[in-house]
Amino acid sequence: MRKVVIAQTCVVTPVGSDLASTFQSFLNNRCGIKKNFRFETKNYKSSYAALIKKVEMPDSRSSFLNLTDLIINQLDNIPKDCVLLTATTQGCADLFAKNQKKQCLINRYLIPSNIPKYVAKKLNLKNSGVNINSACASPTIAIIKGTQMIENNRAECVLIFCADIVSEFVFSGFSALNALSSSPTRPFDIDRQGLSLGDGGAAILLMDEKLAKKQCIAINTLIAGYGIASDATHITAPARDGRGLIIAINNALKTARITPGHIGAINTHGTGTIYNDSMEIAAFKKVFKDLKVPGNSFKGAIGHTLGGAGGIEAAIGTLMLKERILPGTHGFLNPEPGAENLISPENVPFFKRYLLSTNSGFAGTNAALILERMENQ
Repeated sequence: MRKVVIAQTCVVTPVGSDLASTFQSFLNNRCGIKKNFRFETKNYKSSYAALIKKVEMPDSRSSFLNLTDLIINQLDNIPKDCVLLTATTQGCADLFAKNQKKQCLINRYLIPSNIPKYVAKKLNLKNSGVNINSACASPTIAIIKGTQMIENNRAECVLIFCADIVSEFVFSGFSALNALSSSPTRPFDIDRQGLSLGDGGAAILLMDEKLAKKQCIAINTLIAGYGIASDATHITAPARDGRGLIIAINNALKTARITPGHIGAINTHGTGTIYNDSMEIAAFKKVFKDLKVPGNSFKGAIGHTLGGAGGIEAAIGTLMLKERILPGTHGFLNPEPGAENLISPENVPFFKRYLLSTNSGFAGTNAALILERMENQ
């Protein structure tokens, strides 16, 4: 079976306009969650979100498309025959509010399944692609599907594009669920109140290892293992015991042909909601038992970017492996029971070759990805 590498990455987040600046912001404990300036929040449970000012657009255009352009403009020499997989949970959902104010017309990009057409056109790709929409696990599942396509000789390279913005439509939905925190989110903290939403996205070029080396592409990260599972417990809440995430992680370890002891660090989903964080702690305790593996969550710094989350985390993961350091978790002050030996507000060095990244979503969807630092790094 062919090995799959990450050949190119780029991100745009509330704390950085590219991969390097975002990673440095995480290391410097910078937080992008501020008072929401995009729309009025007095009727909602929170007034906080992690927004990117650069994506703000005139009322006749979706801010999501501007975020898409900022990400695409960082890409370099994407093969025209590259397969495209996108991951967005809402696309141009901000057009709902703008249309209601009669400031623009609803267009085809409001439908997430049409976003691949926009990306493909911008990059002049032959393949128009498909969108993976599996709630907040969408980007990780897209990476897994792209990896499988290359492994099974269905593609030489696959471009993963994943992004979402904070629209009032989705913000109001999370508020109605009582899932929003009234202050900036605090993942795995015993006093956490819920999540904060954020703008953000990433693009990741997956490639057959031999092809990447033939093209003299500088690579340092392999896709080592992956797993997907559903706990099928509730339309929004995860299984309390983390059974679906446990299966996903164990499948990832199995495909990577490693044991829990090989994992050097865990980049968790870590949304800051009561049930998600406690579920993840239960799952990690079951899988890793007495092993002390450091973990973190980026969502304390950039909020939950929904369809962008897993892609941003995987892209940053390549730098975590290269630099051998796990950024601390912003907002983590008083540990939830079980988190005191897992999460740290401080940066933590790690030297093992494998990094586990997990994501979970509505309807009990769980995905786990294992990245490996290549031996010559």
